[in-house]
Order: sequence, then structure tokens, then C-alpha cells
Amino acid sequence: MKRWSMVLIAITFFPAAAEAEKIVNPVALFAGLDKITGTITAFEVAIDEIKQFGSLAVRPRVCYSRPPEEEPQTTSFVEVEEVIADNAPRRIFTGWMFAESPGLNAVEHPVYDVWLTGCFDPNAPKPSIEEQLDPGELEQQEVPQDNE
Repeated sequence: MKRWSMVLIAITFFPAAAEAEKIVNPVALFAGLDKITGTITAFEVAIDEIKQFGSLAVRPRVCYSRPPEEEPQTTSFVEVEEVIADNAPRRIFTGWMFAESPGLNAVEHPVYDVWLTGCFDPNAPKPSIEEQLDPGELEQQEVPQDNE
């Protein structure tokens, strides 16, 4: 009985930290490195669609982000297949990618690297600017001259 009282007190006075609501986005942003040419290419892929990058086929299944006022945390569950000469795809990566830690779960291939850079919703409303500044309202200050 005493143990349950302590648990009840702990739950009441020390609630768990509230987790930020995930934003589900319809488009994932990636960057890909071609190690032969040294070229980095940014590309976007709609959820459940496939984008070819070199011999790799990249397919995001979900892409989550957080509201702008929260700490950034962008994640995507991604499947990557290598399409070889006989057009038989071979799965080389399935898992979560984290935009804030690109080296954690990036696709490392002998010729190509692919990592998540972000997510977005092209139909989402643009953030409002709380206060519009009129340049005419700003006070001009004199800049001291070295020669005076």
C-alpha cells in the first residue's frame, strides 16, 4: 500500500515531459553525393514515390518534423534499392534517417551516399510575420568618422 502511495505521488507531482506533436509531411528532402564526380545533389521525393539517384532508387515511407517553436527533429523511414544492369533491384537500406544526425543512418554505397536533409508540406500555410517593419520608421544614427 505504501509503495502505491509513493507511485501515485510521483506521477502527480513529477509528470512526464510532454512530447511535441509530430507533423506528417508529404515530401522528404535528401542530399546525395556522387563519389566519382564529387557532386552533391539535393532532391525531393514525395512519400511512397521513388526517385532515382544514380543507380539508387530512394523511397521515403513517412517523413515527420516538429513545429518551428520546438527543437528540430526530422525523421523519415526510407527504403533504398540498388538497380543493377539486369534491372533487378537489390535492397541495400531500410530504416530511419535523422536530418539532424546525417551520419547516423545515411546510405553508404561504394559510389553514392544519400542522407535526409528535411521534410516539408508544399500546401502548408506560410508562417506569419508578427510585426511588419516600415523602413521609414527606423531611426537613422550617425556613424562616427575616423577623421573627425
